Amino acid sequence: MSEPSEIIGWHDYSDSFGGKKITTINPVVQSGSTVLFDNYTDMLAAQNGEYSGVTYGTGGLTTQKAFEEALCKLENGYTTKAFPSGISAIINTLMAFTEAGDEILLCDNVYGSTARFCHTVLANKYGVKISMLASNVGAEIEEQITDKTKLIFLESPGSNTFEIQDIRAITKIASGRNIVTVIDNTWATPLYLKPLDLGIDVSIHAVTKYICGHSDLLMGVVTVNKKYADVFDNFYHNLENYTHSQDCYLALRGLRTLEVRLKAHEKSAYEIAQWLERHELVDKVLHPGLPSHPQHDLWKRDFTGAAGLFAFTFKQNYSVEKIGNFVNSLNLFGLGFSWGGFKSLITAGKFKRGGEWSHNGKDLIRLNIGLENVQDLKADLEVAFDKL
Repeated sequence: MSEPSEIIGWHDYSDSFGGKKITTINPVVQSGSTVLFDNYTDMLAAQNGEYSGVTYGTGGLTTQKAFEEALCKLENGYTTKAFPSGISAIINTLMAFTEAGDEILLCDNVYGSTARFCHTVLANKYGVKISMLASNVGAEIEEQITDKTKLIFLESPGSNTFEIQDIRAITKIASGRNIVTVIDNTWATPLYLKPLDLGIDVSIHAVTKYICGHSDLLMGVVTVNKKYADVFDNFYHNLENYTHSQDCYLALRGLRTLEVRLKAHEKSAYEIAQWLERHELVDKVLHPGLPSHPQHDLWKRDFTGAAGLFAFTFKQNYSVEKIGNFVNSLNLFGLGFSWGGFKSLITAGKFKRGGEWSHNGKDLIRLNIGLENVQDLKADLEVAFDKL
């Protein structure tokens, strides 16, 4: 099993100038379209599909390969491919493993863009049936599997409502039927959950979030086990996917500091979540690492840590105006949809899922706990509570 320390110093990068060797600890940001072959034999091999190297810029250059190799080691995977965004990574995975007439079982707490693509594109345009799963599904998934089921898509925990699925039970059932299992593992990162070790076939991350950590790039990544690596690689090369070298450089930079940042996010988030549980205006805190979470035992079994993203609800069902007063009075929390970066963020509103409002129709207040001083963040929230 690869550890973060192995990834941090996994390679030295050498070149030469003036007859002297130049060695750096970071890769060169290599850009280009044309790749030159060493000899005609290699070119012929490339023309016949027998060349193991990169033949064109769309195959991903050295900076991209460096990031992919590092992430693959952390995931204990067989092959890893980078994409220009998280949703691009998700879309390509869904397209690679399904075709018209197949069925996808989709967990109903997945990222909104994932569900939207499945329902409006895969189902309406390509004839793939989409069947929804309960957000806390486990072994009972067997009752929903049909002879058309080709893929199961999980998100554990969901990044809005934070339910946990029983990954081990699901993969045990799916593997016996050759059903591809996919998980969006962005919340936990490769440090706090190893999906492939639990039987998952494909693990996806929005690198945009914790892996980058600085809110300055859009990127996604897919890691596949040995069983399905060839299928995914062939699809990837047919579409000539690639990711910009500068983005890959920034992603690799973020990967090297991921463990340090994630521990800081985790510590502050726990302190604020526990403080909110005691607050007189708060009803529920939705944080998988808290004993009050409905699937806390599953989280303890499969995860080795918690991220800095969680949510809570108020005891009262406040008006839009009062929720607006709460949010607008915050100074340290930015109002934005993303998460996983150094700045604390907040979203607020009613979250609709499966035709019904979640959490009894109450507003869901989601917090991304950044790297600011935790006492300052609590003081900022207390000022907002006073507005209620």
